[in-house]
Amino acid sequence: MTIVSAFLVPGSPLPYVKRDNPPWGEIAKGMEAAGKALLASNPDVLLIYSTQWLAVLDELWITRKRSKGLHVDENWHEFGDLPFDLKADVDLAKACVAASKDVGVKSRPVDFDAFPIDTGTIVANNFLNPGSKLPVVIAANNLYHDWNTTAELGRIAAREADRQGKRAAVIGVGNLSGAFFRHKIDIAKDKVAEPVQDKWNRKMLDLAVKGDAKGFIDAVPNFAREAKADMGFKHAGWIMGAIGRTFTGATVHAYGPVYGTGAAVVEFKL
Repeated sequence: MTIVSAFLVPGSPLPYVKRDNPPWGEIAKGMEAAGKALLASNPDVLLIYSTQWLAVLDELWITRKRSKGLHVDENWHEFGDLPFDLKADVDLAKACVAASKDVGVKSRPVDFDAFPIDTGTIVANNFLNPGSKLPVVIAANNLYHDWNTTAELGRIAAREADRQGKRAAVIGVGNLSGAFFRHKIDIAKDKVAEPVQDKWNRKMLDLAVKGDAKGFIDAVPNFAREAKADMGFKHAGWIMGAIGRTFTGATVHAYGPVYGTGAAVVEFKL
């Protein structure tokens, strides 16, 4: 089995840099639990798609062997910096670049010194892949790609990993509901911005836990609209494409607010 584990995780830096705040600390604990589950699945490579790496022309894939530096988040810089050290599976990333044409997508490799790795990718890697022991394949969120196109890219990434005989964990990085507070709040009393968004978040999580893959996928358009889902919930499309749009259940390691957004750490059962 090529895909050995699959995770939906939030990309906010707040649980990483401010875990002493109780609502965010619960998310941090969930991320660590997901990291243990990921390690136990014994993957050779991580397939990562983050809503925060934005592309507007072609689909982009990191092909630089090692990306290392110190990142300052553009929104939450006052809480601290984000060190990163990622090692790419260059052969697999290049195979994904070449294979994306099979689904009508033009891709380009990214191999630049000091290229700005996005917050979501850094946070996910730091929590789920501490010490960067496992290589990664990182794909951009092209703003012109819809959910189904993103799912096809996830499928291509899984297919190419299979062709190279590699066990892969697939990771979609992004929020559930995407509306955050635009005013200062008491962070200890953080909550999901709107009750309807919390209701929709919980509905999607319930469908995942029940293993209702069809219901989960069919609900995406309404969820994206009603809950202002992060980037149309395309990061879930990446996961669904990689796992063949089917799963048998899910473990929700954490769910809660991160400055108004809905954040969940979900492990899909394959």
